[in-house]
Amino acid sequence: MLDKLFDPDVIAVIGASRTEGKVGHAVLKNLLQGAGHKVIPINPNVTEILGLKCYADVLDVPEKIDLAVIVVPAAAVPSAMEKCGQAHISYVVVISAGFKEASLEGARLEREITAIAGKYGIRMVGPNCLGIIDTSSSLNASFAASMAFPGNIAMMSQSGAICTV
Repeated sequence: MLDKLFDPDVIAVIGASRTEGKVGHAVLKNLLQGAGHKVIPINPNVTEILGLKCYADVLDVPEKIDLAVIVVPAAAVPSAMEKCGQAHISYVVVISAGFKEASLEGARLEREITAIAGKYGIRMVGPNCLGIIDTSSSLNASFAASMAFPGNIAMMSQSGAICTV
């Protein structure tokens, strides 16, 4: 049931960036190091990132996206989530911060994106998270500095600092 979350064929990075040091760049680079996943950068301001054609919007992508990783400012996440729903994307990882951990407005935004996820039946990880890593499928949909080592242990953590070296 969660196969396309942990082993997606097509992954969109909403907020992909050309700029080293930005989360949208780190996530894109990490995904490109995995095997067997097609990665599609989403950024309305550029046409290419790291040699990949960049789309302005997930609704412009001609193929079915299995997983979207969102790394835009918190205020832009509801719109991104709405477009993911319209594009029939089943799984979303919201790495963006600035939600209930930050302010009352952030808490309102978090309720809004949770409602959008429910409206479209989207399974959401986040917001304000490191991302997800699955060593068995070579998926590193995170901004961690390196890929985890493969093994027989699964780990979930509220803290990204606990999950990274």
